[in-house]
Amino acid sequence: MFADIPVDVGIIYEGERIRWPDARVELGGPRVEHKFELVKVRRMEEIEDEKIIIVGPDLKDLEKKSYPFGIYIEVAGKELEEELEGVIERRIHEYMNYIEGVMHLNQRYDIWIRISKRSFDKGLNSFVYIGKVLQRLFKSELPIIEKIQIAFITDPEKVKEKFKEAMETYEARDAKARGLKDEEVDAFYGCTLCQSFAPTHVCVITPQRYSNCGAISWFDGRAAARVDPKGPIFRIEKGECIDPIRGEYAGVNEMVKRKSGGEITRVWLYTAFGYPHTSCGCFEAVAFYIPEVDGLGIVHRGFAENTPIGLSFSTIADSTAGGRQVDGFHGISIEYMRSPKFLQADGGWERIVWVPETIKERVKDFIPKDLVDKIPT
Repeated sequence: MFADIPVDVGIIYEGERIRWPDARVELGGPRVEHKFELVKVRRMEEIEDEKIIIVGPDLKDLEKKSYPFGIYIEVAGKELEEELEGVIERRIHEYMNYIEGVMHLNQRYDIWIRISKRSFDKGLNSFVYIGKVLQRLFKSELPIIEKIQIAFITDPEKVKEKFKEAMETYEARDAKARGLKDEEVDAFYGCTLCQSFAPTHVCVITPQRYSNCGAISWFDGRAAARVDPKGPIFRIEKGECIDPIRGEYAGVNEMVKRKSGGEITRVWLYTAFGYPHTSCGCFEAVAFYIPEVDGLGIVHRGFAENTPIGLSFSTIADSTAGGRQVDGFHGISIEYMRSPKFLQADGGWERIVWVPETIKERVKDFIPKDLVDKIPT
């Protein structure tokens, strides 16, 4: 299947970390503003199957530095619907990590990719090879994809142009998921896509609690479980509601215990304390406890300075990630901050004492009006 690819391809390479000294190039990541990955469903006649487009310099023409970067995938198939775009998009993370010497982290507008020197020297010197791997894996794993066309964008102006489209698409998807309540459904959905990096992490996706990465809504989870019932996204029967304030459900506890290999036995969905939801590493932000004021701060991936507790996002993230439950540290998505269930057991926005200005601006319409100007940035 991959005889024409100059490096190995397989699940054994999932979780591979590529440090900067070992990297040939970095695509996206924290050093650049514009980066994205986007999937769009098209009509059959609109795309050319297995076409790979490179907009800007190819891998072999890039120096060792960080580049603005976009992956724009168009798919078509008789059974494909627009609601599957986010589901297909999230698989990019999994499939790119199958490639020897390729590290793919995060999602949507936070992607961070490195290509190792070793794999580059073996011949992985063109996006064409990465495109071929993605196309074959997508069509093999998701047969409802009948045609697939991929564009890799390194031209900074083109990345910026498509970035705007990507952000508008993400917002439209997220807006669709708002309104449905956790109490109104019989089942939640789980995701273990990040277990290659966080072996005991099980993401629980509810109508009012987005996936930590911010890329999978409850509707996305439902669609994914239907089209790929044996895949990494699965249905969770809620079972008995043990605690409606903290968000503890018997069915969630049972499934998380099974999917984490028995490491995690209880989860409280709406709190950063006690038995908080596990944190992967792809989370968009972290809520962290500040004991001096008995409040919570929030820091997101794009914040480059230190937080009020003297730690950077990366340091806090390292202390939170890996599929652990860390009391007072809680990986979350930006969309979850817009939810009425947002840390409700802890006081919600009443308990937030610091948040970066950029995040506050993005979610301010969902912060109680009497609190917006009171929360420091």
